[in-house]
Amino acid sequence: MSEGSHELVLDRLIHEPARLAILDRPVLGARRRLRVLQRTTGLTQGNLSSHLTKLEDAGLVRIEKSFVGKRPNTSASLTPVGKERTAAHWKQLDRLKGLAASSKDP
Repeated sequence: MSEGSHELVLDRLIHEPARLAILDRPVLGARRRLRVLQRTTGLTQGNLSSHLTKLEDAGLVRIEKSFVGKRPNTSASLTPVGKERTAAHWKQLDRLKGLAASSKDP
């Protein structure tokens, strides 16, 4: 896009629909068990794991593994960097929406 205030920079890591669904605040606003996250996003266990690995490698989510009794319990939460980058991405999408609305012919 053109230089200056109209430049939009979408975060390609976050922009992927499955990862955006994972990072959405109502979904991952607090620590979430992976089973709940899988149900909420509609992703398969393998897809969810793959996307979470990419997000964890980028420092956007933190994966925690523990045991509840004898059962393994894995959860994910947004890191401060994840919150910041996700919020910035939503702002860019809002700007894109505003630019598209203002460029329509009356």
